[in-house]
Amino acid sequence: MGSVVDAPAVVAQNEEVAENMLGGKKVTVVFVLGGPGTGKGTQCANIVEHFGFTHLSAGDLLRAEIKSGSENGTMIENMIKEGKIVPSEVTIKLLQEAMIKNENDKFLIDGFPRNEENRGAFENVVSHLLLVFQYLYYCALPLFASKLSG
Repeated sequence: MGSVVDAPAVVAQNEEVAENMLGGKKVTVVFVLGGPGTGKGTQCANIVEHFGFTHLSAGDLLRAEIKSGSENGTMIENMIKEGKIVPSEVTIKLLQEAMIKNENDKFLIDGFPRNEENRGAFENVVSHLLLVFQYLYYCALPLFASKLSG
């Protein structure tokens, strides 16, 4: 099945956090990575319950923006319909707003970054960010395939 890689030990060792574009708010950010159906949501729920993190799903934030009917939401919807990845800056802005509005200072970000450009853009916006740890979820290929096939 899946596994957590050194997460709690690294959190205990690092106190430096981000503050740049988050209105002076200092935060701990954990990127949750893994393919569809590998249990990211399940593990996020466990981490939220046991460690007090707030779970931010990039996909949920994008869908909420689409539902808002804003000009930005229309652009996002069109890009998704065309099979394109939403520009990093748009997703980062939604994540940034969600982190500022939330009272918590520990965040799990699920579904982002999707590529190296996303990661670099996030680090540029939140330039003082030290990734306190990355949660990597491993799922054996046969289990992954069986989950996707039903």
